[in-house]
Amino acid sequence: METKKIEKMRGALRGEITIPADKSISHRSVLFSALGKGKTHVKNFLEAADCLSSAACMRALGADVERVGEGEYIINGCGLRGLKEPSIVLDAGNSGTTLRLSMGMLAGQPFLTTFMGDASLSRRPMGRVIKPLAQMGANIRGREGDKLLPITILPKHTPLQAIQYDSPVASAQVKSAILLAGLYADGDTTVRELYVSRDHSERMLSAFGAKLKREGSAVTISPAEELVSPEEIIVPGDISSAAFWLVAGSVIEGSDLLLKNVGVNPTRTGILDVLFDMGAKLELLDARVSGGEPVADIHVQAHGLKGVYFGAEIIPRLVDEIPIIAVAALFAEGDTVIEGAGELRVKETDRLSAILTALNALAPGSVEERGDGLIIHGGRPLKHAKVDSYDDHRMAMALSVAGAAGAGADIEKPSCVRISYPSFYEELERLSR
Repeated sequence: METKKIEKMRGALRGEITIPADKSISHRSVLFSALGKGKTHVKNFLEAADCLSSAACMRALGADVERVGEGEYIINGCGLRGLKEPSIVLDAGNSGTTLRLSMGMLAGQPFLTTFMGDASLSRRPMGRVIKPLAQMGANIRGREGDKLLPITILPKHTPLQAIQYDSPVASAQVKSAILLAGLYADGDTTVRELYVSRDHSERMLSAFGAKLKREGSAVTISPAEELVSPEEIIVPGDISSAAFWLVAGSVIEGSDLLLKNVGVNPTRTGILDVLFDMGAKLELLDARVSGGEPVADIHVQAHGLKGVYFGAEIIPRLVDEIPIIAVAALFAEGDTVIEGAGELRVKETDRLSAILTALNALAPGSVEERGDGLIIHGGRPLKHAKVDSYDDHRMAMALSVAGAAGAGADIEKPSCVRISYPSFYEELERLSR
């Protein structure tokens, strides 16, 4: 089995890092441009496996997606009603975003589409998207009670029905799928969440001319005849990728890092709130707006951390960052308590279980599982151990930071970082020289 050996860091991490493009926004830039009328020049697109799955699926549906340079694409959209029936089964790879948002886009189309994915995606639940789409009149069939891949979306020759949907989970993917389907509905469609999830879809759909209205935790979209593609979309850096350096720079003694071009959308900055509460030494510099998204550079310096508590109300704003927050908690003084994180059980792996097993291998007795949360006892001695990434990119990078800051680690199945951060290991080596 492939293994990546991470050595204990002998010095500090120092330097500047240009953070890879935001995965969520990269997905949406190609998906929404495929629905738009006209050409969009997308710059700083994340050329990682998940986002390339979105590009490939849109090509198969008739959009002209042309790579014109590193991270640069020209997308000539089909328009809301110009997508074509694909001649192949669409492969979403490992990407839940590609699959779930595409299901919303295609729920009202007059042709048949079938999706497949890799082994991990084929285990992830799609019923949470299929249920509201079915309420809108979509006819979607999948495996095991219409919950798992492969999934087929049957033709729809009449408008979808507008609904008001109270989502049982705060999920940007579920919300986005319903909003996209709402473009093809017979009236205004509303999604209400317990807590507001990331709002990249709302921001970008507005840039394409869609009519949206937000009231509290509810967002309403009106049906549209057409979306007009903006001439340019510049994708900011992904705070979920920056998170690994925010923690590494905080817990590896003497570190001093400047993270460039980081998206700081308020629906995504829960990681900053938690690290500030833990006592991290962070500073946001050169705040600006790019393509409707707030962006800043972030300066992080090593500093002692303390344990904190956080619960369900902030989880949607940091759900992807919990593996690396758990690593920060290992090096903090006192206990960190995480509650209301059940959404982690249906990610690329059951991340709560994965965190428990892997961190206890590196720091025995440091992590307890409690319901849909964790208790992490900071300050326990770390040892070098072999740990499984579970083929989960965020687990692999979080465990690499734990190994570098602790006593080293041998990461099994390390190449999964290609999903969101293909150059991660090279950056870790460069910054430690």
